[in-house]
Amino acid sequence: MSPAAASPADIPPPPRRSMAQRAPDIVVWGGVIALLIIGFRPVEMSHLTLLFTNSENMRQYGKELIRPDFTDLRLYVAQMWLTIQIALWGTSLAVILAIPFGLACARNLSPLWLQQPMRLLMNLLRSIPDLVLGTLFIVAVGLGPFAGVLALALNTGGVLAKLFSEGVESIDKGPVEGVRATGASRLQEIVWGVIPQVAPLWTSYALYRFESNSRSATVLGLIGAGGIGQLLFDAMNGFAYHKLSAIVVVIIVAVTLIDFLSQAMRSRLL
Repeated sequence: MSPAAASPADIPPPPRRSMAQRAPDIVVWGGVIALLIIGFRPVEMSHLTLLFTNSENMRQYGKELIRPDFTDLRLYVAQMWLTIQIALWGTSLAVILAIPFGLACARNLSPLWLQQPMRLLMNLLRSIPDLVLGTLFIVAVGLGPFAGVLALALNTGGVLAKLFSEGVESIDKGPVEGVRATGASRLQEIVWGVIPQVAPLWTSYALYRFESNSRSATVLGLIGAGGIGQLLFDAMNGFAYHKLSAIVVVIIVAVTLIDFLSQAMRSRLL
């Protein structure tokens, strides 16, 4: 015989969190809502209606953009390729910086006297905008793509170091303890116990930042750091909307191809 169906009285009530347990969530989300309300006027959210009342201006601007002029397509493609090369070199140098810095920032690997100064340094690198770093390096090395490479390398290095350190802090201690039990040195523990666990995650972070840097390198071109950004800036200043539209199309196609390539690499490596 099948067992008798349980009566509603036999079913325990769903678990409920006490007010003390819910209080931190209420404080956090209440604070977020309060900040949104406070920032409503400063960010001029009331101007949202202008999207509809001034829609004719947007339509006129859109008419200019839907007729791209590809007369200089070869130039646009060449400059976009240069932009991608800037992003590739900047990301590669950033990874080289982020590996030792990320390990130094990890709470479960580094002593406090090393961890805290390194975290402050990485915060500094992340906080300085790419354009400021690019301007600094342009003063040092002159106009051109090398200044853009250095700017991306430092800023992205700070970002990746934080992400790498968080990946290290979430590892399983078992493999590290197993390597330590063999009498391995501290460096060997990292190489054989830590790196194999975080390598897939680090690869994903690096690929994502390469995608982001492909767009950031475009902006760096506005200050003379090379790439297609300078052409974009000139087209905007000259109100050459047909050329501007063609440049934007080239950027969109390039970023889309990079995204597909990144997904293919992730599927192979992760």
